Amino acid sequence: METIINFFSEHQLQLIAIAKNTLLTIFIFIGASICSKLLKRAVHKGVYRLSKHDEIITKLLTTLSGYVVYLIAIVIILDLFGVNTASLVALVGAAGLAIGLALKDTLSNVAAGVMLLFLKPLKKAEFVEVSSYTGSVKDLGLFTTILETADGVFVSIPNSTVWANAIKNFTRNEKRRMDITVGISYGDSIEDGLAALRELVGEESRILIEPAPQHLVHTLADSSVNLQLRAWVATTHYWDIYWQTQRKIKDKVQSKGITIPFPQRDLHIIESKNNA
Repeated sequence: METIINFFSEHQLQLIAIAKNTLLTIFIFIGASICSKLLKRAVHKGVYRLSKHDEIITKLLTTLSGYVVYLIAIVIILDLFGVNTASLVALVGAAGLAIGLALKDTLSNVAAGVMLLFLKPLKKAEFVEVSSYTGSVKDLGLFTTILETADGVFVSIPNSTVWANAIKNFTRNEKRRMDITVGISYGDSIEDGLAALRELVGEESRILIEPAPQHLVHTLADSSVNLQLRAWVATTHYWDIYWQTQRKIKDKVQSKGITIPFPQRDLHIIESKNNA
């Protein structure tokens, strides 16, 4: 017991300093937690409004702001305990360089992710085609882009791959052109076929007047004359109108007395006469 009392007597100032710094550390962490929540809330509101309701970039900047507060708190705590923060920063910088060289491919994904977040060639819920994959954007992080295909398959693509390839965004523009092709027999009237396409347009009120729909002779194929309807529709209604028009076109063409031919070939037999 006497040994413990002597120890406290000899190190009284140091123990008081440690206790004081420990209490300050607790208060700093509590304060950092409160400040982090308040800052994240403010950043979320501001960025969400400035980014025009972009959930992905809002989530990223909100999370980073919270980390910054805790990083500052850790530096303050280390300084309380007498740690040379300048040397620590230099050490962290050197370690960061080594880690960066070891993880250069991973960091390229981070750089690509930042470019994607700020240039916004694709956003959450948009339907896109990237690197031979087609689907809805579910998430865009610092490392990967997450897609969900039309048949419900999860696809994770490295951001560097997304950034390095062409991105086809099907939902970014407000309108899309719908191309529907139907083949008619060479013996049928082209004008009757085009009239059938015009009637289809007249029956669908959601097809846009401008740009005006087009009714064309598309190709002279081996077994048919292919007619094509080109009509502009709102992107949100594209597939609904497309499938309904495809369903109606057969009956509409046949109502004009036109046949939709099967592939066919003319076979010519040449008889050779043996004069011997």
